[in-house]
Amino acid sequence: MIAMSAAFALATGSEEAPKGWFRAGNRPNDYEMATDRQVTHSGKSSASLKSIVSEANGFGTLMQTFKAGTFRGKRVRMSGHARAEEIIGWAGFWMRVDGGKGEPLAFDNMEKRAIKGTSDWRKYEIVLDVSEKAEEVAFGMLLSGKGQVWLDDLKFEIVGTDVPATAEANNTDAAKGPTNLDFEE
Repeated sequence: MIAMSAAFALATGSEEAPKGWFRAGNRPNDYEMATDRQVTHSGKSSASLKSIVSEANGFGTLMQTFKAGTFRGKRVRMSGHARAEEIIGWAGFWMRVDGGKGEPLAFDNMEKRAIKGTSDWRKYEIVLDVSEKAEEVAFGMLLSGKGQVWLDDLKFEIVGTDVPATAEANNTDAAKGPTNLDFEE
C-alpha cells in the first residue's frame, strides 16, 4: 500500500504542472505531469501523468491541498473521470484529510480498486468523512509504474451518511471485527 504522508518529495522537473496543481510523490521525476489539450473528457484540456523511465519503481502524483473549512463535520465525495493507457502497476484518485499537525485523519487512494491496463474515460469517486478536527484536504491522481493516466472534470460535494465512505469499503474485514484468530483459515 502506498501511504501518503503529509510530507513527501516535491518534484523539480522542468515541465509545468497544470495551474493550481503541483507535482509530488516518492519518485515524481520519473513521471511527466502536464496539461493535455489533445485528450479530454470534456472541455479543452485534461491533466496527464505518464511514466518517462524504463523502470518505474515509485509513484508520482499530481495534487492540490485546500483548507477543510466548510467541509468539516461532513461526508465529502470527490469524483472525476480518468482514462488509462497501458498501465502496468496502478493508478488512482486519492484524497486525504489532515489534522492540525498534518496527521492523516482519513485516506483513500483507490489501491484496492485501482485503475489498470487500458480503458476509456470512466467516472471514479472517493467518499470520506471530514472530521471536525480537520485542517486541510489533500487530493490528486497518482501513477505507480508504467503507463499513462488522464484526469478531468473533478468535483467535490457534500453527501449524506447514506452514501458509504470508500475508506470503510476498502477495509471490510476490519469493519466486521476480528477474524481468523486461531489461524486455521
